Amino acid sequence: MKTIAYIVAAILIFFGVLFIWGAFSPQGAVGWIPVGLISVGIGLALIWFASRPKPAAPGEQNVTLKIDLPANVNLDTLKCQSCGGSLTMDNIQMVAGAPVVNCPYCHTTYQLTEEPKW
Repeated sequence: MKTIAYIVAAILIFFGVLFIWGAFSPQGAVGWIPVGLISVGIGLALIWFASRPKPAAPGEQNVTLKIDLPANVNLDTLKCQSCGGSLTMDNIQMVAGAPVVNCPYCHTTYQLTEEPKW
């Protein structure tokens, strides 16, 4: 929905600027200036409404969870223990305070454990 609002706003601003610019041409009419200003104003209002964050529903909370993986885990080389599929940060979630991996290939779920460093 935001994308459509941005596209419509861009079209309104574009044509609004053309109306304002055209009003100053030799064949232009002074009445085009208000039309252009209204078009640009509506376009900017659409951008403002589309860029506002969505409010949370009553009783609903937005929680941002940042995962701090144990030790030095290189996510470029993180592979599934079952099938060896390549995993990304999107495949790791915090469940009950522990990092859990969900493999998108074999649908295996397991807890990420830290190996001893010695």
